[in-house]
Amino acid sequence: MANFIANTLTSIFGGKKSERDVKSMQPLVEKINAQYQQLTALSNDELRNKTKIFRTIINEKLDDIQNEIDTLKQQADDINLSLVEKESHYDRIDKLIEQKDEQLEAILNELLPEAFAVVKETARRFKENDELRSKATELDRQLAATRDHIIIQGDEVVYKTSWLAAGSMVNWDMVHYDVQLIGGIVLHQGKIAEMATGEGKTLVATLPCYLNGLAAEGVHLVTVNDYLARRDSEWMGPILQFLGLTVDCIDNSQPHSPERKAAYLADVTYGTNNEFGFDYLRDNMAHAPEDRVLRKFHYAMVDEVDSVLIDDARTPLIISGPVPKGDQQEFRNLKPRIEKLVEAQKKVVSKNLLEAKKTLNTSKHLEKEGGLALLRAFRGLPKNKAIIKYLSEEGVKQKLLKTESYYLRDQEKEMPLVDEALYFTIDEKNNQVEMTDKGLDLITLEGEDKDFFVMPDVGSIIAEIEKSDLSDEEKQRKKDEAFTDFAIKSERVHSIVQLLKAYTLFEKDVEYVVMDGQVKIVDEQTGRIMEGRRYSDGLHQAIEAKENVKVEAATQTFATVTLQNFFRMYHKLAGMTGTAETEAGEFWEIYELDVVVIPTNLPIIRDDKDDLVYRTKREKYNAVIDEIERLKKAGRPVLVGTTSVEVSELLSRMLKIKGIPHNVLNAKQHQSEAQIIQEAGRPGQVTIATNMAGRGTDIKINKEVIAAGGLAIVGTEKHEARRIDRQLRGRAGRQGDPGSSQFYVSLEDNLMRLFGSERIAKIMDRMGYKEGDVIQHSMITKSIERAQKKIEENNFGIRKRLIDYDDVMNSQREMVYKRRSHALLGERLSVDIQNTFYELAESIVHESHQSQDFELLKLNTLRYFSLELPFTED
Repeated sequence: MANFIANTLTSIFGGKKSERDVKSMQPLVEKINAQYQQLTALSNDELRNKTKIFRTIINEKLDDIQNEIDTLKQQADDINLSLVEKESHYDRIDKLIEQKDEQLEAILNELLPEAFAVVKETARRFKENDELRSKATELDRQLAATRDHIIIQGDEVVYKTSWLAAGSMVNWDMVHYDVQLIGGIVLHQGKIAEMATGEGKTLVATLPCYLNGLAAEGVHLVTVNDYLARRDSEWMGPILQFLGLTVDCIDNSQPHSPERKAAYLADVTYGTNNEFGFDYLRDNMAHAPEDRVLRKFHYAMVDEVDSVLIDDARTPLIISGPVPKGDQQEFRNLKPRIEKLVEAQKKVVSKNLLEAKKTLNTSKHLEKEGGLALLRAFRGLPKNKAIIKYLSEEGVKQKLLKTESYYLRDQEKEMPLVDEALYFTIDEKNNQVEMTDKGLDLITLEGEDKDFFVMPDVGSIIAEIEKSDLSDEEKQRKKDEAFTDFAIKSERVHSIVQLLKAYTLFEKDVEYVVMDGQVKIVDEQTGRIMEGRRYSDGLHQAIEAKENVKVEAATQTFATVTLQNFFRMYHKLAGMTGTAETEAGEFWEIYELDVVVIPTNLPIIRDDKDDLVYRTKREKYNAVIDEIERLKKAGRPVLVGTTSVEVSELLSRMLKIKGIPHNVLNAKQHQSEAQIIQEAGRPGQVTIATNMAGRGTDIKINKEVIAAGGLAIVGTEKHEARRIDRQLRGRAGRQGDPGSSQFYVSLEDNLMRLFGSERIAKIMDRMGYKEGDVIQHSMITKSIERAQKKIEENNFGIRKRLIDYDDVMNSQREMVYKRRSHALLGERLSVDIQNTFYELAESIVHESHQSQDFELLKLNTLRYFSLELPFTED
């Protein structure tokens, strides 16, 4: 009924938003195709000359406004101008630059049909010919020196239509579909194009790259990893270079180098989100203008925009350096105490779990005691595998929730009864660990101060010192001692808490891996290693101590920016991905980016099945292995999606026992990503991949596989975000190919354990499901999606808070960086200096006026300006 009402209302108000968006662009698509038909008669030289014609039109239409800007800049340099006049000139210049950008957008909109048609015609000629000949330009001669597929023969240039991209030979075989033209329009308009996997987003980007590259203001194409940045720049580059645009990739060069600077001067610049962001921070730490590499933030197109602007946005970019005495770490010294503490907790948890099993299974009268023991075990070590397994048994989770709600009532008044037997408590949802008095007593060694790990109440101590009869010098000495004691204990307690987190909340091969004697973070969204990233606040050092690798020196932050605030600096921002609709609200609220869902070129015929829910992980993994074996025998390639390195390795071991050959793609094998993905579509090929590993590369299948039923997706766990599950599903069924997707879920999975298993567990109990039974129903799938939605909202809240906090710092950052840039380049320097003096003078006068203290005014004027006041108090 609800669906009927929704569909009726939708039809009354003009159809779905995506349908309306696509319909509004149809006239533009028709204009592009009409222009495309006319271009076939042009010679290669005439086609290439279109770029020169477009650039002439742009320059002529912007000449007046540019001349006015140049004139005002010259006038502002006149030393005879007053501060007010100079500021007025610079304000006018800033407004004119904004107007120029708006005017440019209007010009590009006029040029769009013909410019898009030029790119499409170029793609057609590359597809239908082995080589293209034309009159050689200066750019052709420069490119020929480093590109094997570009050859100079006298006055002519020969463009071969096969070339190397990221080490693999590509034969150009693509011409833009109508849906790709729509995608290009959406990107040019500064929106997000949601296009399914296999719809050719990489090719779509060539359209707005060319159109916006004509302005020579810089187009930044942002990708999620350096392999894709290099591959896409080398793969798509020749089309744009043939038309006279310069293309480069920042990931091919070192920071601060002339090559990096040249890459930013190109018309189209490819690179990773991290490198773009770090270059911004490095530029604002540079000591000389020539060390800076970036120019204006004009237009950015973000590939896999959900990954960059949503997933990565929780972690700010930070440039840090060593702290004085940063190598004096306590983690090694405190590690034995934490190991002792964790072992003691394990014994308490095992004892309580055993007691819970005995009492809950044998007697109704002892249910309260059994529930208390179970709650203690759960609060002690919620990630303990034995506890997770027991909670998946019939009715056990309900008993835990009932007990927890009893002790949480009356503002948690009864909770100390639960925690008194524990050494520390863990709140897994909020990633927090709290030490109990019993735990503090255990790690305080014999003969040590009983308050060795207790933070002193500095306020009370200072108050006591102030009340005492001591001399002023003695009081100051006592205060210094109190502050020193507080600083030492604060550092010690912090180190203990971080070590405890490292041992209880962070698992090897899940949150991080140990490679080459280093702890490396695994991106929870992509399954890739986050090179160069470290956990902050001493947590990384704590994990290094735990894993017995070198504990690196502590660091301090030199410069930082959130990805949200970095990308909001661009005049125009756009993005493309296979999955953005579920986060459309966040894209609009944070970035004011509209999401446009673009239809597929061919209908999707993939069979997406309802989730299969088991009680335990063991049952689930056995079912997954059986399904892989069945699909392999049917001649279908299988892509198995996992959420962690640990699970991918577990499934790999299970497949080896069964004698099933397979490839594993996770953070430890990321170098061979492209090769593994290329093989993933072969008949009977089994590929295990963490989350989005391999994203950005199509899995292509042959006729034999199509006849067998296409690529089969097997998801071993539901992710926190529905988007990630949709990405995995989207790997199958590209361009109208057949395929299927099936997710396997257990009540022991993190998502189900933390957010969603109570209702499903009740259904399984009520219907008498035993171990080994499986439940599959659309209602269950929807229930899991509701749990995912709950987490998505929570994560959005985290990111929103992060940007709210950073907005305050961002206004300061922009002011400091702006003035630093003026000083470095010698622009507006006199205005900044005079304004600084004016603001300081105003502050001094205001302070003195508030306190009616003329002597303070005299003192501050002398201190800050080395001037005697030209007037008296009278």
